[in-house]
Amino acid sequence: MKIGVLGAGQLARMLALAGYPLGLDFIFLDPSVDACANKLGEHLHGDYDDPRLLAELAERADVVTYEFENVPANVAEFLAAHTQVYPPTLALAVAQDRLVEKNFLNNLAIPTPAYAAIDTLDQLKQVMPTIGYPAVLKSRTQGYDGKGQSVLKSAADLAAAWQLLEGVPAIVEAFVPFNREVSIIAARNVSGELVFYPLSENTHRGGILRVAESKTDDPSQQQAEAYISRLMSALNYVGVLTLELFDVGGELIANEFAPRVHNSGHWTIEGAETSQFENHLRAILDLPLGPTAAVGKTAMVNFIGGLPSAKQVLTISGAHLHLYDKSPRKGRKVAHATVRAESAKQLSVAIENLNRLAEKADDS
Repeated sequence: MKIGVLGAGQLARMLALAGYPLGLDFIFLDPSVDACANKLGEHLHGDYDDPRLLAELAERADVVTYEFENVPANVAEFLAAHTQVYPPTLALAVAQDRLVEKNFLNNLAIPTPAYAAIDTLDQLKQVMPTIGYPAVLKSRTQGYDGKGQSVLKSAADLAAAWQLLEGVPAIVEAFVPFNREVSIIAARNVSGELVFYPLSENTHRGGILRVAESKTDDPSQQQAEAYISRLMSALNYVGVLTLELFDVGGELIANEFAPRVHNSGHWTIEGAETSQFENHLRAILDLPLGPTAAVGKTAMVNFIGGLPSAKQVLTISGAHLHLYDKSPRKGRKVAHATVRAESAKQLSVAIENLNRLAEKADDS
């Protein structure tokens, strides 16, 4: 069985690593000559909309998936006309545009921050009395890891923030005074079987995820499951889906969703009975889904920019290192570590130690 993947970054790499024990082969389409998943399968090197490469991918892959949501929707639609593509193209189209996404969530009675579409600076000035300060101005498309975003603290910030976006269609969102950020990850197979992972409690810095900690028996689990179930049903979803949420005094407000495996679920590789990557593959092949329970206390720490030595990481009890075969670069995700512990206190100490290594490596 051959799995086609649009994109050959670290998520595609981890999909392939999860797929080999299942006897799966992989073929990646990616414009980067040195994409980090290349060594784990065949590499079709070229643009995502290259008609020759798309035809080859459609012919050779039994099923196609993607590792990030900025693949052009028309590419997925072309492939879907010739082979199986999961997650469905509707999920891709909705997730690619923040305004469409917010409208879609609201129509499902999934609460979001107050927002407004923005096409001109004058429009931005007109809506701010309603949205209020602070707020966040974001490009409607192509934004990730904090890119294409500006915080608005007062009217004095509007002109500069709009100029940074260079006039692209935008959305302004009210700032949410959250207690914490969480995400819920679920998998649904072709037959409709649905499983949920425990909530991840997430810590960001500079718009990039730094730590994701599994929270078994979290009081918000049921509410998060209800929201993501509603979303998956509306999208007729197949695969792994991630819904990012703000926790505001015990009430969850949706930030955005990702139609793919997700950075906040990396702890599942060693920390869950079945990883998000394996369950994504099971889902798109309509295999029975694996159990999702966390194995003890578990978390993930990202290494951004620079790398500590393997010896430093693996000296920490319960830690597992995952290198992405990427050269260090400021702001770039180059690796992560998962860690398991028997108690919350032990896990907290391990996260602190891994964070210290991550910060030192980034500074270097």
